[in-house]
Amino acid sequence: MSPPSTPPHALDLHHDTAARRYEAQRDGRTLGHLAYETAADGTMALTHTIVPPEHAGQGVASFLARAVLDDASARGLQVVPECSFVAAWLQRHPDYLPLVPPAARERLGL
Repeated sequence: MSPPSTPPHALDLHHDTAARRYEAQRDGRTLGHLAYETAADGTMALTHTIVPPEHAGQGVASFLARAVLDDASARGLQVVPECSFVAAWLQRHPDYLPLVPPAARERLGL
């Protein structure tokens, strides 16, 4: 997978399985999150990315997209980017498109 173009400053990924979301954290503070739902077949539907205005423009959402997709890849999972940010991010990073099932790619125009 491709390296980040501008690495965020010391962000850590936290997977909150109970809340079904991944969080971008810095010094223990959550700066944004990417929520998901899991289908019966294990496919992850990435439903929305939230970054509060005070953290916008700092690469938090891009960090989340890349980190969550890397985690899904490492776990052998497929993803469906229902979140418009993640879908647009995937268009700019086509090396991650194999994680999206072909039918979902066609439906989403990826």
